[in-house]
Amino acid sequence: MGVTVDVHQVFRYPFEQVVASYLHKYPSPMEKHVTAIKTMEEKTDLSTGIIYRRRIATCQNVIPGILRKVSVLKVSDIYLEEESWLNMQERNMVMKSHCLTWTQYASLSEESVFRESLENPNWTEFIQKGRISITGAGLLNCVLEAFAQTFLNQGVKKGIRIMETLLQEQCGCPFS
Repeated sequence: MGVTVDVHQVFRYPFEQVVASYLHKYPSPMEKHVTAIKTMEEKTDLSTGIIYRRRIATCQNVIPGILRKVSVLKVSDIYLEEESWLNMQERNMVMKSHCLTWTQYASLSEESVFRESLENPNWTEFIQKGRISITGAGLLNCVLEAFAQTFLNQGVKKGIRIMETLLQEQCGCPFS
């Protein structure tokens, strides 16, 4: 089965500012569940100028306490890996993320893109597709997937609000 989330958001700010805000978004008092981001690898392809980054995010386990009675869900932190390819010449950044925790029971993957808007070169489009599927939890599969759907939808909205707030603080009014 599985649950999905699809996002399309236009930030009315230039690509460079949006990407810089994204890369410094966490940890933040605006999102207490993301406690750390560590860059594990960063390198620039000298022939293309593309900057590759691999980062690990540490997030607090947000699964409700009642569900954490299941021993495998009793962990304090969840780890996510994000890989990104930043191409400043083409003004896009592609990201792929997946969960490193509970891999034998759950699959979480996201593919995202920041790119210069076709509508206005001073704006940036954000497109994201995410999927979570739970297996091996028996009757809890559907319950956990329902929780994941709600959490993903809330998380997307919160992430966009944080980006808008950061951009407003750093850049002022949006570009028209």
